[in-house]
Amino acid sequence: MKKRPSTITDIAKALNIAASTVSRALHDSPSISKETKQAVIKMAKQMDYQPNMLAVSLLSKRTKTIGVIVPEITSYFFSTVISGVQDMVNEAGYKLVICQSNESFEEEQKLIETLALNRVDGFLISPASKTMKFPHLERLRSSGVPVVVFDRDCPGFDADRVLVDDFDGAFQAVEYLIKTGCRRIAHIAGPKNLTTCQHRMDGYTKALQKHQMAVDESLVQWVEGFTSEDGEEAAKKLLENPVRPDAIFAINDAVAIGAMSIIREMGLTIPADISIVGFDDEPYSKYFHPSLTSVWQPVYGLGMLSSKILMNHLASDLDVTQYRYELLKPELIIRNSSKPLP
Repeated sequence: MKKRPSTITDIAKALNIAASTVSRALHDSPSISKETKQAVIKMAKQMDYQPNMLAVSLLSKRTKTIGVIVPEITSYFFSTVISGVQDMVNEAGYKLVICQSNESFEEEQKLIETLALNRVDGFLISPASKTMKFPHLERLRSSGVPVVVFDRDCPGFDADRVLVDDFDGAFQAVEYLIKTGCRRIAHIAGPKNLTTCQHRMDGYTKALQKHQMAVDESLVQWVEGFTSEDGEEAAKKLLENPVRPDAIFAINDAVAIGAMSIIREMGLTIPADISIVGFDDEPYSKYFHPSLTSVWQPVYGLGMLSSKILMNHLASDLDVTQYRYELLKPELIIRNSSKPLP
């Protein structure tokens, strides 16, 4: 038969004192003598007593848990963000409940409802690519649950936001390609509704315009996902162009690597025939041949800062009247998949 967990009542019976006295002793009440506290603690250890965390949370109105919802958990980007979050909240004694939406708006709604019913103290959310309206987040805010949005923006929803300057990262990448002599620079762009993809498209466009280069729509391929397969399909279409591109700026590293495989299949050389630049600077990018030029993002810092802002809200009893907007700066990491500067 499975052993029943010890309770405060069991400790009280063993010591022949009231259960309320045991409870106060365990909570270090000044009304209980030092001798009684020591006796209670000793007996609790002997009986392997574990406090009922649900009961404690009901009394404190806090569960000491934070809900984290990301589009996917397995990618380097989001796993590193979560590491940053974990390192920050551990110091404050908080635990994480980590969920993935699989880029589904419906799944994201269900996860928020489930976590809210389990009374998590706050949320860190990177919205799914299919999320284009935010009533589920509005309900959280109206109920007093703090929400910090990170990586992907939620236009029109007032909340603390911690983002990476995708516009600047894309601008750096494309301007570098221009300075190396590339003139037909293609862009494999991500889902149109995501602000990250929109900002990278804007950076691509502005870099071309700054150097008096027209935006050729035939050199832009929009993809629905962020996989190598998406990069392969887009590259095939770009290379069917009567005048092929001499460079490709891809929405992320996986897409860039998919494009690289097609370029090689076509018998072309990287970067002599086509330069290629990714975004994210995944750890594997430097091990490809040629190694991939990519835009590095301060991913770990993104997680730490997002969670720090949320922890500040949880430590305060004041209503939020102003929201923070933090924009972290990326950096172009130059490797062998792009031509060197002249």
